[in-house]
Amino acid sequence: MSKKYQISKLTRDILSVTVVLCLADVTAVAQTAAAQAPSAPQSPSAPTLPQGKPDAQSLQKSKDGSAKGAETHITPDEAKQLFSLVDELLRFSSQESGLPIKSDVKRQLTTRADVEHYLTEKFDEDEDAKRMQRSEIVLKKFGLLDRDFNLKPFLLALLKEQIEAYYDPKTKTVNMLDWISVDEQKPVLAHELTHALQDQHLDLDKWSDQTPPDVSLTSSEDSDHLAKDELDTAREAVTEGQATAVMMDDILKPMGKSLIGDPEIVDFIKQQMAGSDNSPMLARAPLLLSESLLFPYREGLSFEQDVWMDRGQAAAFTGALDRPPSSSWEIMNPREYEQGHVPAIPYLPDIHPLVDNAYRPYDIGQVGQLDLHILAGLFGGDRAARDLTPAWDGGIYWAGQRLSATAAEQTSTKSISLFYLSVWKNAASAQSFSHLYADELGRKYSGFKPDKTAAKIADNSDGTVEQVYSTDEGPVLITRRGKLVFVSEGFDLTLARKLGTLILGAQGSGPLQSASAGRPSAVPGAQFLPAGFVPDETLTAPVVRLLSNCGVTKAVVDAALQASHPDAMIPLGHR
Repeated sequence: MSKKYQISKLTRDILSVTVVLCLADVTAVAQTAAAQAPSAPQSPSAPTLPQGKPDAQSLQKSKDGSAKGAETHITPDEAKQLFSLVDELLRFSSQESGLPIKSDVKRQLTTRADVEHYLTEKFDEDEDAKRMQRSEIVLKKFGLLDRDFNLKPFLLALLKEQIEAYYDPKTKTVNMLDWISVDEQKPVLAHELTHALQDQHLDLDKWSDQTPPDVSLTSSEDSDHLAKDELDTAREAVTEGQATAVMMDDILKPMGKSLIGDPEIVDFIKQQMAGSDNSPMLARAPLLLSESLLFPYREGLSFEQDVWMDRGQAAAFTGALDRPPSSSWEIMNPREYEQGHVPAIPYLPDIHPLVDNAYRPYDIGQVGQLDLHILAGLFGGDRAARDLTPAWDGGIYWAGQRLSATAAEQTSTKSISLFYLSVWKNAASAQSFSHLYADELGRKYSGFKPDKTAAKIADNSDGTVEQVYSTDEGPVLITRRGKLVFVSEGFDLTLARKLGTLILGAQGSGPLQSASAGRPSAVPGAQFLPAGFVPDETLTAPVVRLLSNCGVTKAVVDAALQASHPDAMIPLGHR
């Protein structure tokens, strides 16, 4: 889906803020004494502890959220030990990834208050957060979030729960936490220092943010947005997958094991990532957020392992950075990436003569394979996600806001109309998805009921089947033709049918046309890409990107540590 409206886009923006999640509950309770020291100039060899006493919000919380007492802080000697680990783990990360060390990495010890300020500032000022907040209304229109769900405060609480350490590419600094023990931060440092090496190999901020910043207003701008829509999601999966692979090898090395030598460990890690015993906020998160949060780590780790085993270390690390995948489909199907295959993007003809008189463009993007996986899982459960995800063959959406909407109405899904074209590998999957989507409409809308008098079945010349429903936010039209499913929500039926006829007809009967075909040279790094490359950004992209830019998640580290435990199948809390 597109950058502001798409499922992938919102997910990507949220994942952009991914934070290094807390390891405090994964290993033994930190046995450190509270200590304070005067501040000194930052230096790789002279660590200092932050000044000031912990405030009421600095109380360590138990799993039920009750205060356990004032949290402890690491001592000056422990801080020196932690700082010395940076150079040791930077060398290890370089050996594991093949990424050279081009300069020292700045380091600093950070307080809980500093971390919370960092996150709040990201949400207030970061472009990814702005995209995510704009996408929120579209995610609700799609049914990925409940109408009354308040996204920003929940994400802030989730990230504060999970934060453990993070590398900031803007300041080129790895930030370590003064309330987490040295042993607990060590694996996280291996992860974050891999990001530092990636940043030295290329400009991580610029490389990982290819999304056009503005809403598209013309047909050519629509094509540009669709072409770049899922690019950021795929790149986040590469960077997080690489960093997680290095972290895993750091954890496994003392046991004489490795990610490549013992590949079955990855499957166990992925299974454990779904656990949330030590993460109450993650346990409460909607499927959209939990999947967006874990996707870059879970699927990115599998992607890196497969490429590493098939093509070697250079292909998995420098190769994936220099010739990155362009879609979540390639991340979920790494052999397709290895062969230079890219998914087709459905063609969007010029819709502006039909919509511009009544709507201002609000969002556009792709519905990528990750987006579809989340949609199918939310609407039909795990089985639907497993059955339908492999049959996905492309998807795009466009959302507009009524010109007549008042300022108050503009914050509501009622002001938004959207259409969604879903493409499938076979007609049976298209039919299954259209039924699944229709069954979910009653949960999304009040006043929902089938409008049998308005629906029609076309003649057998093209096999078009139409379903029409009335809701409190306007008509919903679902049109299925062979392997194509067109959904319109909120447009009046006359306009909806015109849009459906235009868009379905533009796809033709042969291979899908490509959005912004012939424009790959405009994409950074295009010289490394196969012919016909078309990058894209999806509906969930904003969420994914926002979350992942904040650091490695607690759930990921928990899973990695559990996989390395001698009694790996025993839950952490029962050892």
